[in-house]
Amino acid sequence: MTETGTAPRVALVTGATRGIGAAISRQLAALGLTVVLGARDRAAAEHVAAALGRARAVPVQLDVTDAASVSRCQRLIAAEVGSVDVLVNNAGVLLDDEVPMLAVGEDILEATLQVNLVGVWRMVRALVPAMVERGYGRVVNLSSSLASLAPPETGSPAYSVSKAALNMLTAQLALELRGTGVLVNCLDPGWVRTDMGGPTAPRSPEEGADTAVFLATLDDDGPTGGFFRDRERVAW
Repeated sequence: MTETGTAPRVALVTGATRGIGAAISRQLAALGLTVVLGARDRAAAEHVAAALGRARAVPVQLDVTDAASVSRCQRLIAAEVGSVDVLVNNAGVLLDDEVPMLAVGEDILEATLQVNLVGVWRMVRALVPAMVERGYGRVVNLSSSLASLAPPETGSPAYSVSKAALNMLTAQLALELRGTGVLVNCLDPGWVRTDMGGPTAPRSPEEGADTAVFLATLDDDGPTGGFFRDRERVAW
């Protein structure tokens, strides 16, 4: 569903200026949603907004690791578009690629958790209560196959732990919000050609974005509390 009455639904995408985030933003805009483009670099968000042409896009400066930045973003959204119906938590970092677990420094662990877990929790606290009040919302969290316990993989321990925790955040929030009209899910976009995934990854950003857009536009009887890949629910 993309509209409420005659007004388009509003989606906030974090990390919206490149890679999967930019692709999600383009696809949601193409479906008629108003897209709030959250990015640490506002100029980059403005560039993406301009590229969307006639689509309704609102660029905002947003650093999910900074509570004050999240509050400013929330106030700007209230002034510009009123409320957020869809939250896509796409912003993420991979700082320990192919680093053995015992060699990961505490600074890398802290930085990873701040973006991939605490930042998502911060966005949820800021925006989900109003969704509950209105009886409609979609929360989509970008996770990874590296977070799966079925079976686990090695290679990026801080990243994997942060995304596994994000999966649990998804499950807990979905349980708390059952019956409220707010659906909460996470997904593995696959190995995508982005700055994080590298140039040899088999999937394009558009392909990586597809399941996120599917979950962002679920009908009211859609699933909640799931981990998805290619639009199908998979084991955690």
